[in-house]
Amino acid sequence: MIFVKDLCKTFRVARRDGGMKNTLKSFFHRTYTEIPALDHLNFSIEDGEMVGYIGPNGAGKSSTVKVLSGILVPDSGTCTIDGRIPWKERTAHVKEIGVVFGQRSQLWWDVPVIDTFLLLKDIFSIPDDVYKHNVDELTDMLDLSQLLRTPTRQLSLGQRMRCEIAASLLHDPKILFLDEPTIGLDAVSKIAVRDFIKRRNRERGTTVILTTHDMQDIEALTERILLIGHGKILKDGSLSSLKEEFVTERHMTVLSSNFKADSLSLPQGITLMEAHSDRAVFSLDTTVLSVSDAISAISSQTEIRDLSVDTPSLDTLISKLYCRYEVL
Repeated sequence: MIFVKDLCKTFRVARRDGGMKNTLKSFFHRTYTEIPALDHLNFSIEDGEMVGYIGPNGAGKSSTVKVLSGILVPDSGTCTIDGRIPWKERTAHVKEIGVVFGQRSQLWWDVPVIDTFLLLKDIFSIPDDVYKHNVDELTDMLDLSQLLRTPTRQLSLGQRMRCEIAASLLHDPKILFLDEPTIGLDAVSKIAVRDFIKRRNRERGTTVILTTHDMQDIEALTERILLIGHGKILKDGSLSSLKEEFVTERHMTVLSSNFKADSLSLPQGITLMEAHSDRAVFSLDTTVLSVSDAISAISSQTEIRDLSVDTPSLDTLISKLYCRYEVL
């Protein structure tokens, strides 16, 4: 279990105006600004959960991951992961976690991927039989057979990311931190990575903390979302509950053989947006009228041949969350 309470981390950043005069002045008198990356951060994650950790740039996502992985020491607060304090018990801690940064590589650039795997085997003291089993399994699940003997620098971005994920799982970690794991990947590679992560969680019970701006990753992999802004958790809830709370508008497209817009009597909460001889588009406010009641009201006045209800995208939902909590 991951337990975080009142974590604080402040960075001291040098500031100066442009120009040669200000450059020379900064040699003798430097001005600093303190930026609170984490401000009394609180949350907990159960074993086996897959959580989307989202927020705008500068919200504190990467700082949180660095604290949880033991790379960064907070100024104050408590963080325990399966009873360990990450930055105090790093040797024991890193054997239980895997970390993938989409914009950074743990693979050696000029050597074949399999050589990096062998190096990681020694670093994590992975027994020979466990290493062979994991390499064979990961090679099969991530389709790495043609990549293992290729230098990292010759791999495409999608191929490299599959190898990065495999490298982070060689030692059977219980927790996997994924920071933008599908950044820049094509559609086929994204689907392959998502399917693998879901399978790993289902078969091994691996806890996954996913940090990303790709809302398709969030929707495909997670059920729970943690929204961070200004270094604090602003919203913690399931994806379905957030949709119910923030996505209150639906667009209904109705196909009818005898549609007559002028003769329709619409209840409160539904508005006619487009009208054609065989099709109409309605805007529905679900806080006033349910989808089923709207369908009943329309079907009582015209024959419905087909009907579709469109829900605003998850990007729209997240945008509303950002605006609600003023984190942009």
